[in-house]
Amino acid sequence: MSYADTFKALSNPVRREILNLLKKRRLSAGEITSHFDVTGATISNHLKVLREADLIVETKEKNFIYYDLNASVLEEVMVWLADLRQSDN
Repeated sequence: MSYADTFKALSNPVRREILNLLKKRRLSAGEITSHFDVTGATISNHLKVLREADLIVETKEKNFIYYDLNASVLEEVMVWLADLRQSDN
């Protein structure tokens, strides 16, 4: 995981909303796309960025790919930010 990739992925509001959707349950790409007024190709690109930042993981089942939130990366970022904040004191 690179912090640069993580922050780049988090900088986009659509990607942040995808993460919000995935915190409730795993979803297929089609289910994710149905929540937005953009093309499937656009969502696919957003999913790629999130995957490359390790913020989501994909699982293939038969003809579907499901996406889940990878909370461990978010926890690492939160720990790093908390540590950074504490070093200011």
